[in-house]
Amino acid sequence: MEPGSPTSSEVTLTDGAKDLEKTLSKSMGSIDSGSGQTPADLEAQTVIPQKKRFAQLRFAILTIYRRLFSLVFLANVGVFVAVMLTDRKLVALVNATAANLLACGLARQPLVVNSIFFVVCSIPRSAPITLRRWAAQVYHYGGVHSGCGVASVVWYIGFVGLMSYQYWTPSPTSAPAVSISAAPVAVAYIILLLLLAITVVAHPTFRTKFHDYFELIHRFSGWLVVALFIVLLMLFAKEFSSAEHMSLGNFLVQLPAFWFLLITVAAIIQPWLMLRKVPVRAEKLSNHAVRLHFDYQQTSFGKGIQLAKHPLRDWHGFATFPDAMPSGTRGQPSFSTLVSKAGDWTSDSINQPPTHFWKRGVLIFGFAYAMRVFKRVIVVTTGSGIGPCLSFLGDDNRPVLRVMWQTRSPLKTYGSGVLRLVDQMDEHPIILDTDQLGRIDMVPIIARQFEEFGAEAVCVVSNPKLTGRIVHELEARGYPAFGPIFDS
Repeated sequence: MEPGSPTSSEVTLTDGAKDLEKTLSKSMGSIDSGSGQTPADLEAQTVIPQKKRFAQLRFAILTIYRRLFSLVFLANVGVFVAVMLTDRKLVALVNATAANLLACGLARQPLVVNSIFFVVCSIPRSAPITLRRWAAQVYHYGGVHSGCGVASVVWYIGFVGLMSYQYWTPSPTSAPAVSISAAPVAVAYIILLLLLAITVVAHPTFRTKFHDYFELIHRFSGWLVVALFIVLLMLFAKEFSSAEHMSLGNFLVQLPAFWFLLITVAAIIQPWLMLRKVPVRAEKLSNHAVRLHFDYQQTSFGKGIQLAKHPLRDWHGFATFPDAMPSGTRGQPSFSTLVSKAGDWTSDSINQPPTHFWKRGVLIFGFAYAMRVFKRVIVVTTGSGIGPCLSFLGDDNRPVLRVMWQTRSPLKTYGSGVLRLVDQMDEHPIILDTDQLGRIDMVPIIARQFEEFGAEAVCVVSNPKLTGRIVHELEARGYPAFGPIFDS
């Protein structure tokens, strides 16, 4: 049997399938055909593998994100110990701090992120499946960002501690014999307080509960740290250049930290140079969702956009998908994004859709783009998670998809237009209407579909808690499952 083709018996999953058929002219609510079994019957009949040994350790504790964080951080610790055993410790410490700040910033820079995704996900689908599954983990790159960020704090604490020691207990035998003044010490402690504040608010607990405060503190404190670090570097270079009988300019151009900071400043400024206020056409789908249309450019598979109502306040990321143009026409480039109710910002956008949004930088590759390395993918989502999943559209070379969507009143909540887009992703999607079926455990159905569809991977997009649970349940049983993480 060809993978993905209907099997001999059908399991009707929703009594509302006929209504959806009228909208799509296709059945969107069945797995097999004709037996009349319910999802509960299917769940009871499906036998899934037992969890692997050490599954909790491997897939819940030692995640790829944490492995990347640990690798970066421990490498820095090793170099830190080596530096502390050498001469010229202050210069080495300031260079290492600046290097980690640069790496931390570049790991979040849109052009760099797009380059990472493009290179890693260019691996051909003919490559070994193990290699492709590793490549699909590219969205864990946030581990490098946080690892370098924490490492930069450790380096900087060492720098401040040693500089303070030399300030309070100057030694004529130090090499070079540098007299540290009060000005760089004062600036250094201000930077240290800001770095500690950034680190504290970046903790997942704070970031989840107080996201808007996290974003404001993270952004503006980060900018202030870079600005003050430049001031500190100038003060530091002035005193060291005098001790070594060099001009300030010659000392700076030979100091790696100076060039690291210049690149860091350029990386920060670049997205804001592309800050634009763009018009938007709002298509209200229901009291729960709105579809926003943008007419200033096209989009492609797996890209997202950052939107804000005020350029210096909270920014929100959304997956994008292309707007269909009438057949035979050459209309204006246009794309859409789906906004569902998930807080005050989104609620206001639905109830009082603005006519313009601020956008910055370029459209950036996200989690969905990593799935392009596979041939056949099961897309699992709930509720408004269908919005990010629609970013699979816009590329004729995307994987063959089997969509499984559990949501409340899909036609009423999202409208026939969104359902047609789902139909473009998969001609035979599995739509579970929770108003009629209640919430069911999708893991057994996913396991069965994985075998019948001949899938190479499972892509899960839901709320963070459910995404993590489904991904862990599947990974622990040997199914390759992927889902966005809090820092992806």
